Amino acid sequence: MVNLQIKDFANKYSIQADTIRYYEKENILKPKRRENGYREYDEECEKQLQLIMVLKQLGFTIKEIQQLLILRDESISTECNNSTVLLLNQKIMKLEEKIQFYQQALKVVQTVKELVNEEKYLENKEVIEDLLVEFFKSIYKRGIS
Repeated sequence: MVNLQIKDFANKYSIQADTIRYYEKENILKPKRRENGYREYDEECEKQLQLIMVLKQLGFTIKEIQQLLILRDESISTECNNSTVLLLNQKIMKLEEKIQFYQQALKVVQTVKELVNEEKYLENKEVIEDLLVEFFKSIYKRGIS
């Protein structure tokens, strides 16, 4: 495999070179350095970036990714396993909250669509506004934004 420089590496994954630098600064991506200081991205860096991108897509923060990578590199132990399970349980709870929110949001949007369908907006305007106000209240009551 050919080692890539930062611009080519970033282009390959359709992300900004600054994002790659940020991941390095946060110590979640560790390219090799040439004698001249240029970064060199190899297959291991590609695997690491792919993992980061998947975790980001799943909603993991940089801090959570850092924690997972630290745990991944530790020797296997009960403490390490418990820490990993705790972190994953917290993420599962957050994802379940988001799923619940999006299910509710989908119902609201579908209901509004039905209420405006066939030019019925004016006759249903008050119902639509009440529905949106209730949805707003439910969002901020739970603290999801």
